[in-house]
Amino acid sequence: MQGAIFGGEKGERMEIYIGTPNERQKEFLRCEKKYIAFGGARGGGKSWAVRCKAKLLALRYPGIRLLLVRRTLPEIEANHLTFLRRELAGAAAYRAGERRFVFANGSSLQFGYCGSDRDAERYQGAEYDVIFFDEATQLQERWMRQLAACVRGVNGFPKRIYYTCNPGGPGHGYIKRLFIDRRYEPGENGEDYVFIPARVTDNRVLLARQPEYVKQLEALPPKLRAAWLEGKWDVLAGQVFQEFTDDPAHYEDRRYSHVIRPFRIPREWNVYRSYDFGYAKPFSCGWWAVDHDGCVYRIAELYGCTGTPDEGVLWTPEKQFAEIRRIEEEHPDLRGRTIHGVADPAIWDASRGESIYETALRHRIYFVKGDNQRIPGWMQMHYRMAFDGEGYPMLYVFENCRAFIRTVPGLLYSGTAPEDVDTSQEDHVADESRYFCMMRPIAPRTAEVRQIGDDPLNMAKKFFEK
Repeated sequence: MQGAIFGGEKGERMEIYIGTPNERQKEFLRCEKKYIAFGGARGGGKSWAVRCKAKLLALRYPGIRLLLVRRTLPEIEANHLTFLRRELAGAAAYRAGERRFVFANGSSLQFGYCGSDRDAERYQGAEYDVIFFDEATQLQERWMRQLAACVRGVNGFPKRIYYTCNPGGPGHGYIKRLFIDRRYEPGENGEDYVFIPARVTDNRVLLARQPEYVKQLEALPPKLRAAWLEGKWDVLAGQVFQEFTDDPAHYEDRRYSHVIRPFRIPREWNVYRSYDFGYAKPFSCGWWAVDHDGCVYRIAELYGCTGTPDEGVLWTPEKQFAEIRRIEEEHPDLRGRTIHGVADPAIWDASRGESIYETALRHRIYFVKGDNQRIPGWMQMHYRMAFDGEGYPMLYVFENCRAFIRTVPGLLYSGTAPEDVDTSQEDHVADESRYFCMMRPIAPRTAEVRQIGDDPLNMAKKFFEK
């Protein structure tokens, strides 16, 4: 793949230099799945592969429309346009005002950025055959979903979306769910998705030009090193709840996994309800059971989200509490029980008429005011998520509580308020969870050490060496 013959701007035959891809890049260039993710670690040659794929598609398939997106315009300029203006000189006309290359065969390659909700809205109504999300994990999930809706059209070209990605960033959870964990929601077909891993050791060109790059990655703090050098997706730089673990291999024995299989709640256990109001943003209601040791289990939830991340279903308080009442009357682990409720203190605000809490009372749904200290609340969640010496936490989540599993692990720290969650994220489930945890505070946990007593044969040493 040193070069290829294509028609130039004026119809003449000319050779476009492609370069020599490594084996992982070849796999990416050849893949024809509908959704393709490429990456996993720094330095794997992702940007080059994206440019190469975009050029090949535009030149080979007349009349198709391609869009390449990154978070900011300077990133687009530095990582792509600087190279492509040189590489496509004579093969495509560059229209600077539109940030678009137009090819003689009618194909076009446009470049865009998306760093806010307003940026995402600018693409509404547009149509593309192919979209590339370069450094996809730096984009919010809702932006990627919104732009993905633009992949449509009546021509015969099979529509595709390409993602290049490293662990970490706002979109980490979304990419990890689709391509690493392969957990699919209704309407998502797992056969359409493929992940192609790439590491710096795959990139022979970079290693030849910058041999010290590997040493730079090796010198990073442990979590960043694991993510950027080894491509580990279970490690997220800046992640608030780094201890959260979802391991299906331990759903049954409940060790070293916060997510577990549902089970029937004993009648003697206390049950709680936590609530965070939302309208344009999602509301969240979670139900918790507490065992005799004080361990808590999130057993059910109602999350007012449209399916688009962080977009509320626009339910009035009346409708929300009517649905909460219905669930509590029908759910086998909730009906007939006394349920203790805790909620955001803001629902007691009556400055604009009837408070949200008064609406809840009419539905026989009762709350106490939650302790809204944010950092102590996050710390209580940390204390409960900590594993003891045998791998047991003090907080479990039933696998059917998808909103918690989707939103809480991906939360990142604020860039301006140390130790606090970035409130621009989808934090509604986390908020009502911390209200509940503050209702039942515990002390920090340490690994438990078994008391052996008299040990004349030194058996304790053998036990701890296992």
